[in-house]
Amino acid sequence: MAGRWLLALSFLSLLAVGAAGADTIEGTVVRVVDGDTINVQLVDRVEKIRYIGVNTPEIHHPIKGAEPGGRAAAQVNRGLVIGRRVRLELDVQPRDRYGRLLAYVWVGDTMVNAELVRLGYAQVMTVPPNVRYQDLFLKLQREARDAGRGLWRPV
Repeated sequence: MAGRWLLALSFLSLLAVGAAGADTIEGTVVRVVDGDTINVQLVDRVEKIRYIGVNTPEIHHPIKGAEPGGRAAAQVNRGLVIGRRVRLELDVQPRDRYGRLLAYVWVGDTMVNAELVRLGYAQVMTVPPNVRYQDLFLKLQREARDAGRGLWRPV
């Protein structure tokens, strides 16, 4: 009975994304795809999650191939989330054109999207209408760039 209730709650959470965007879903990270995409085990399935508001260099791009810094960004992401319990905070648009769930990913009090930008392994990529933390991301990117952190490190 409890399993059915959790399943229904998980499903309703995905459907009931309100304008306030306060809806969250919890799960466990089972795979890091790259620097800005993970797979999360929810109650009844594994969902591919794309971090909102940030972009990291590619490691599996079908045309570009691996981009400089892509493996480093994926490794940092892996260190932040693999095997961890996460809270997925949704925004206005819940999915992208590829069907991935779009989320701000939290491990405890740390938003992984923001932490990747702060460390210099992700750049800001704003895609309206999901803009809730845009100002924070831009501030963190300026600081990382000015400090030469991560991908901003001088060559």
